[in-house]
Amino acid sequence: MSNARTARFSRRGILAAGGALGLGAVLAACGDGDAKNGGSDSSAAAEASGPWSFKDDRGTTVKLDKVPANIVAFTGAAAALHDYGVQVKGVFGPTKTKDGKADVQAGDMDVSKVTVLGNVWDQFNVEKYATLAPELLVSTTFDDAGTLWYVPEASKDKIAKLAPSVAVSVYDRQLTASLERMWELAESLGGDMKAAKVTDAKKRFEEASERLRKAAKANPDIKVMAGSASPELFYVSGTNLSVDLEYYKALGVNFVEPTEKAKEPTGGWFESLSWENVDKHRADLIIMDDRTSATQPADITEATWKKLPAVKAGQVIGRSAEPILSYDKCVPQIEALAEAIEKAKKVS
Repeated sequence: MSNARTARFSRRGILAAGGALGLGAVLAACGDGDAKNGGSDSSAAAEASGPWSFKDDRGTTVKLDKVPANIVAFTGAAAALHDYGVQVKGVFGPTKTKDGKADVQAGDMDVSKVTVLGNVWDQFNVEKYATLAPELLVSTTFDDAGTLWYVPEASKDKIAKLAPSVAVSVYDRQLTASLERMWELAESLGGDMKAAKVTDAKKRFEEASERLRKAAKANPDIKVMAGSASPELFYVSGTNLSVDLEYYKALGVNFVEPTEKAKEPTGGWFESLSWENVDKHRADLIIMDDRTSATQPADITEATWKKLPAVKAGQVIGRSAEPILSYDKCVPQIEALAEAIEKAKKVS
């Protein structure tokens, strides 16, 4: 990666801009690989006493003598595994808010029962990680080089020596592809994929998706903008590269699309706008990044924001820019978007 590119858009700046959405793009410039291919080498619900293997989205196959029990994972990945009955010992990534409550990316995990190795970007306690006797590290990857999300660049080699890793890609594919891969991983780790809660969630996901498809078809003129806010800038995401937006677009949702040139500084992920220019794009409905790294709509004080037609009409909802990859956690996101499109008035 060139120093010029790094200087133009720092990692910290990209994290504020929408975290995964931007950082993955810049990291992708550092190398290439194939994060789209790969499949599970493991049988469904492998026997705990038998050998275990899994081919991840980097094309890397991890082989162990037995199903790993001491698992450490990026918070969002741990939350997804939790929904399938697979528990982890440690996590890294946004886990607790300043008041000690579970971060939105922790899902239904009891954050008091996991060892937090790092709660913010570039924080990972390697020494504490070693004490957990890790057998497997799980994370997502937001580029085609297979860069492990939230694993610090400075300590990645030390971390890699302690346990093998598995990556699930959330880059340039539809949400369903990433959900299927997390399902396969959870199944290989002994998750109960036939549990009523699990099968019901998958059914509800399919029903919610069909509802969104119908809502988009019935309201083709409703223009949706995916945004993220920081004190300095407002970010408008393009639908390419992001798994949720690619999926919603495939279902027919009509999105605001920044030009390729406007997205170029962030590797094609999003357009950065000053608050003075936040009205550049016309939208009827705005879906806003709900992560703690982003400024939330209720906290935006800019007058230009308050004048936006969608804001004045109260047509702003949350969006999980880093979806927890379980069907259960994706259902509310899809249902909320479907309902918002069904009820939205044309204001742009």
